[in-house]
Amino acid sequence: MRLPLTALLLTPVLLAQGCTSTPAPPTSLERLLNSVEQRLDVAEAVALTKWDSGQPVQASEREQQVVANARTHALRFGVDGQRAAAFFTDQIEANKLLQYSALSRWHAAGSAPATPRIDLATQLRPQLDQLQKVLLSQLAELDRNPPAHCDAVLDQTIEQRETSPQRTLAVIRATAHLCSPQ
Repeated sequence: MRLPLTALLLTPVLLAQGCTSTPAPPTSLERLLNSVEQRLDVAEAVALTKWDSGQPVQASEREQQVVANARTHALRFGVDGQRAAAFFTDQIEANKLLQYSALSRWHAAGSAPATPRIDLATQLRPQLDQLQKVLLSQLAELDRNPPAHCDAVLDQTIEQRETSPQRTLAVIRATAHLCSPQ
C-alpha cells in the first residue's frame, strides 16, 4: 500500500514526538476481499489446465456443483442459501473473466507460459473447496456486521487496493451483490 506524500513527510515528525500507531486490524470486509482475491489468484492456473486440455472456460456442470455445495454448506455458517448461491455465482463469473483474459493473451502470443502446471482435479479444486468454507465464514461475519453505506465503503476499499485494471474489474465482478443480501 502506498502512503500519501503527506504521511511520508509527517512520519519522521510524528515519530520524533513519540506518536506511534499501529495500523487498524483489517475489517470483516477487507478480510473477505482478501479471500476473494485468493480465489481469483487460481484463475490463471485453472486457465493453464484448460489451455493444455482444450477444455472451454465455461464448465456449467462444475459451476452448478460449486453453487449447490455453497448453498448446502451455507446454513452451517449462518448464511442464507440463496445469498451463498448468488455470492459464489459472482466468484465464478469473476474467475472466468480472468481465465478468458489469460487465454486471449496466450492465443495472441501463440503459446501459454512455460510455468509448472497444477493439477485441476487433485490440487486446484480441493484448494477452491477449502477456500469456499473460509469465504462462507467471512460472508457470515460481514452479514452480521455490515459497514454503514456498504456500497460506498466497498467501492472505496476496492479503489485503495493496488491491482491492475483487469484485476480490479474481476474484484468488482466478484463483489457485485456483496452489499445487497437477499
